[in-house]
Amino acid sequence: MSRVWRVAAAFAGLILAAPPSLAAAQDVDPIGALLEQSQPPATQAPDGPVTAPPVQPPTLEAPTPAQAPIYNAPVATAPPVSTSPPPAAYIPPPVYNRPAAVQAPLPYVNTPPVYTPPPYVPPAPRRQLTAPVHIDETGKTPEGPPTATDLNFEARMRSSFNSAQGMQGPLDGAWSLKAGGTELYDLQLVDTGSGSLEGAWRDPRRRGAVDASGFIDVISRVGGQLTIRITPRPGADPSIILLSADGNGGWSGELNERGEHRSVTLRRN
Repeated sequence: MSRVWRVAAAFAGLILAAPPSLAAAQDVDPIGALLEQSQPPATQAPDGPVTAPPVQPPTLEAPTPAQAPIYNAPVATAPPVSTSPPPAAYIPPPVYNRPAAVQAPLPYVNTPPVYTPPPYVPPAPRRQLTAPVHIDETGKTPEGPPTATDLNFEARMRSSFNSAQGMQGPLDGAWSLKAGGTELYDLQLVDTGSGSLEGAWRDPRRRGAVDASGFIDVISRVGGQLTIRITPRPGADPSIILLSADGNGGWSGELNERGEHRSVTLRRN
């Protein structure tokens, strides 16, 4: 406490030494208020060692226990009310009923009448044909005389044939090669009129033989000369026919067959 008083006395000396105007200016003296609130000064002890005032132990206050946080439980709320319409009532599916057995159709009562064919009438006997019937022999045809439709068809066919023949060359058709009245070869030639020739041959001296006919190997016409080469048998030497046109529409010349030369003529059949 003596240290406090010493400090207070020093402040009081400063204030008293200050000019009167500064002291008058202060309305409140903080130091004086502090001195008034303090205890009265104790009797000053004689000069000697200063003893410190007894120190009071601090008062310990028990700590206030911390309050546990208050847990606010959630307020239970009612579920929202659905505004959708209630589900439709369950309707069970219809019970499957097996259809009844199909009843067989009733037999047909009204039986149609039984067909009775007319009595058989044998046809009239026909004349026995003793020879082939040619197209011009209308009186001998088994079908009877031709009608107007048949005649028109035949006329058109003949006209078409004659027109086609008129477009062919002069050698087109059937020919016969003879030597002294003996028939050696039958020739069927095709002359398109464009210069190309082709044909087939048949040997009437060997009728019924498998190799008695065939195609002509080579046939050519140069001006009034005609050359024909055929192979009469497989593996045999070819036969060469050299012909020249005569004034009667035929051809005459020479046949070289197996090294034998014979004079021959070619006439249309």
